[in-house]
Amino acid sequence: MSRRAWSLIAALMVSIIYGVSFTIAKDVMPTYVKPYGFILLRVIGATILFWAVSFFGPKEKIQLNDFPRIIAAAFFGVALNMLTFFKGLNYTSPISASVIMVTTPIIVMILSAILIREKVKPRKVLGILIGLFGAGFLILYGRSIGNATNATWGNLLVFINAVSYAFYLIVVKKLMDKYNAFTFVKWIYTFGLLMVLPFGWSECQQIQWGIIPFDILWAIGFVIVFTTFLTYLFNLVSMRELKPTTVAVFIYLQPLIATLYAIVLGKDALTTVKIISAVLIFAGVYLVTQKVKTDS
Repeated sequence: MSRRAWSLIAALMVSIIYGVSFTIAKDVMPTYVKPYGFILLRVIGATILFWAVSFFGPKEKIQLNDFPRIIAAAFFGVALNMLTFFKGLNYTSPISASVIMVTTPIIVMILSAILIREKVKPRKVLGILIGLFGAGFLILYGRSIGNATNATWGNLLVFINAVSYAFYLIVVKKLMDKYNAFTFVKWIYTFGLLMVLPFGWSECQQIQWGIIPFDILWAIGFVIVFTTFLTYLFNLVSMRELKPTTVAVFIYLQPLIATLYAIVLGKDALTTVKIISAVLIFAGVYLVTQKVKTDS
């Protein structure tokens, strides 16, 4: 099998893992572990794994003037990103959360135009407006069955998470160009751990491990090992051979996977609002990412 084929499989695996994670994480919260306590568990576990793997990677030294960028990446990519997402998922449904996350490429386009002066064509502006309208429609009018106790607030928090992750992608770009990923990702998670510790410590202490069923323990382990650690490794494999625009396309599979998984388990249901929002978001993302066929 070619390296490109392996890269495509790796990108697909990332979407599958993220897609099912929306529902798996929802099973844990808030009955067994509260959102911020769950985040602290996730960051602690991932930090340990990234430090362990880094000992087998290249020996590079990070320059002191790059640490402010690492700290910013930790804030946007770990702290604000995870705190808003898990809290939002605690209030909304897996389908709503996954559809809103598809706006990330659109938000990246907006921030790139503002922060790094990337030229945005009229077609992309139209895509941005359509996609954001779809996300706003879902945030304002989306309602869900199951444990969606406050869908509007939860959807808004997930949207903030998408914006935060878009900032992270821009901030971390220069680090990826300068260092091997394993050189700096351990530091990103280390600083991220310090940032989420005050929020998650109290909820983490409240966890009653003795009464947690095995399937919930498995779900916690899945989020730590697969959703946090392995997805990053798979992304490294995919980005090695594929262009960013090609990798970004796979994020559009996440709502489909999340929807199918949640519906099969009877944990969510499709509504007219969700379908209309998804169509608008997909249309906007398509217009933003469409390119002349000269790349992979």
